Amino acid sequence: MTVWILFIILIIAILALDLGVFNKNPHVISTKEASKWTAIWFTVSMLFSGVVYWLYTTDYVLNPTKLKPSVAAMKFITGYLIELSLSIDNIFVIALVFASFNISKKYQHRVLFWGILGAVIFRGLMIFFGVLLINKFAWTTYLFGAFLIFTALKMLFTSEEGKEFNPKKSIIYKILGKLIPITHHTDKEHFFIKTEKGNAATPLFVALIVIEVMDVVFAVDSVPAILAITSDPFLVFSSNIFAILGLRSLYFFLANMLEKFSHLEYSLIAILSFVGLKMLLHDFIEIPEWASLGFIALSLIVGVIVSIRIADKKEVSK
Repeated sequence: MTVWILFIILIIAILALDLGVFNKNPHVISTKEASKWTAIWFTVSMLFSGVVYWLYTTDYVLNPTKLKPSVAAMKFITGYLIELSLSIDNIFVIALVFASFNISKKYQHRVLFWGILGAVIFRGLMIFFGVLLINKFAWTTYLFGAFLIFTALKMLFTSEEGKEFNPKKSIIYKILGKLIPITHHTDKEHFFIKTEKGNAATPLFVALIVIEVMDVVFAVDSVPAILAITSDPFLVFSSNIFAILGLRSLYFFLANMLEKFSHLEYSLIAILSFVGLKMLLHDFIEIPEWASLGFIALSLIVGVIVSIRIADKKEVSK
């Protein structure tokens, strides 16, 4: 329990430093700044895998599945890469939401900050119940595996038109509009402003709610995917949270070149299919941790290279 408390305190401290020190004044996040923070988050996450290794050599953290320290560290990295890769779709949706509500680049970081805070809470709850289900009812492993395969097939065969998402026509926006007044005006970074009808939600708050709900939708895929790697609560939660914390900088890093990574979805399909099959066949085939980590890393690398090459060819042909 001490490790959990310290880890949560660490998250709170990081978020406090983020908003209170490093991003105290709203400003446009440049690609250079975003790339620096993306590298920092990735490095910190990899260093934390060393902390995981050390923790699993001690009795400071519960080890319900009796993992060796090296295996625990690899499972953390694998879970982190899975969540990071599945966040790519989330980044496309975030870009759509910001464009739809005309959110100034200067205030996008503030929206994402509170969005991340909410995501940490919701992911924690989903992971808790997911681990509880798998440990109490072993057959749910097959259910999660089948769901991941279904999701991968749906992504593969859904047309581009079918994947389009219009935030202003979404049910989230309609329900929110019935609950509180919505204004199209903004006042700096404020989420609410006074109007003739009373306090009204600004586009920043509406964008925050839409992003928050969509993150929960995406978590329905990503949480079972990480549970395919391990049902150890601390590894699932920590790997998920580190990926989420780095999502903001990754968004700003990719925001200006999302079209270059439009084919990365096939990597996500391959990863979802792999982890889904792993869950379905876990009683018959034991896949080594290095093999799982290698497949996921290779899928991401190949997806990035192919996407960039196809994008470059399209630019040349123009």
